[in-house]
Amino acid sequence: MSAIKVDQVTKIYRLFARPIDRLKESLNPFHKEYHRKFYALNKISFTVEQGQFVGIIGTNGSGKSTILKIITGVLTPTTGRVAVAGRVSALLELGGGFNMEYTGIENVYMNGTMMGYTRQEMDEKLPEILEFADIGEFVYHPVKTYSSGMFVRLAFALAINVDPDILIVDEALAVGDVFFQAKCYQKINEICKSGTTVLLVTHDMSTVIKYCDKVIVLNRGRFVAEGPAGQMVDLYKKILANQADVPGAYDSVSEGGAGDGIRESGAEYGARDRTEEGRSRDGQKTDEAPRKSGETLWKTGLTLNEQKLKYGDGLAEIADVGLFDHNGELTSLILKGKPFTLKMKVRFAEEVTAPIFAFTIKDSKGTELTGTNTLIEDCQVETAKAGEEYVISFRQNMSLQGGEYLLSLGCTGFEGGEFVVHDRLYDVVNITVISNKNTVGVYDMNSKVSVEKRGADD
Repeated sequence: MSAIKVDQVTKIYRLFARPIDRLKESLNPFHKEYHRKFYALNKISFTVEQGQFVGIIGTNGSGKSTILKIITGVLTPTTGRVAVAGRVSALLELGGGFNMEYTGIENVYMNGTMMGYTRQEMDEKLPEILEFADIGEFVYHPVKTYSSGMFVRLAFALAINVDPDILIVDEALAVGDVFFQAKCYQKINEICKSGTTVLLVTHDMSTVIKYCDKVIVLNRGRFVAEGPAGQMVDLYKKILANQADVPGAYDSVSEGGAGDGIRESGAEYGARDRTEEGRSRDGQKTDEAPRKSGETLWKTGLTLNEQKLKYGDGLAEIADVGLFDHNGELTSLILKGKPFTLKMKVRFAEEVTAPIFAFTIKDSKGTELTGTNTLIEDCQVETAKAGEEYVISFRQNMSLQGGEYLLSLGCTGFEGGEFVVHDRLYDVVNITVISNKNTVGVYDMNSKVSVEKRGADD
């Protein structure tokens, strides 16, 4: 059953060049328009099922906050409709519904009443809210006397401790100091297990990957795609790098490439033919780079992802990649605690100033665990000329826990102060880390442990 259903929602704002134009338009007997239309949302449709944790991501100005305000009833859509089944608790602006003259307790009861709870129900929830907020006696003082930290702690505690059917959060999942943030994430985990429907807008991609069952990507007020978190985060990064086309007017279901369960805007992946299949701007296939006479590609000895995401402007191409263990052997199997070397071979079709070579290692959910680039490491190439080939080597110890990981590569740079992508390969190679000792967490701190027995008299 659907908890939230958004059907062809459009939100249009009328923008006037001058304040007087609004008056002139309202008084004009011929209904002459003095405004231009701005589409904050343009025919957005999606469904959130009960119990799902859904994220909405996109660049600034994509309409993320607008769609949340429409779902919660703060805004009215110009066209289209929204259906919501269940009691909603919304964190659009922390403390946005608070009266600054009221005490914390009074604001808790007032907001609870606005959510539809009775006084008796709020009496039952109050101890849990106050314990979570942990602001002590300040709860009996007007909120205008609160520090910003106390203010957001109380607002967040109220929103997530009223047992909503649907929790809507806009850029406010973790607030306050590090200890309160840990408490917030623990509560979110409890909410996920309880079956509460969560709709989250955030720019924190690690949070999206960790929690979201499904992610929706918006761009300039239009639907782009929806699907698994890791793949949608990669798509979002593609949009940030200006490598994504403007979304089209129809939706389709992909049959591969991006992975199962992805719904896409048709034109958004108009570039898929040339990017994921490894085609350059002129349409010539480039996924397998031309080999020199007698040359064997490193990547033929690795476990490659046939459905990798590849894109870039074509000025450079990552022609080959190799992983070499502590013995210098080409392999996808790396021993934990041992040094290994990542090599990438890049060929330039045109002259590029100050190219940046980078790698990232992610887990199977798409969380970026580690990575670096030649800019960070202060090992830069001033100018790469057309026809030149570079081999970049990254040598380091393997500190990740035993398991399966994905390697992504990039050749980027700056042109006129703008970030550009010359070639980028997402999840191109599988890395298997072999370990006989897995500690807690993502990586091993290589602790040196000693235990000393002391006598009773010591």
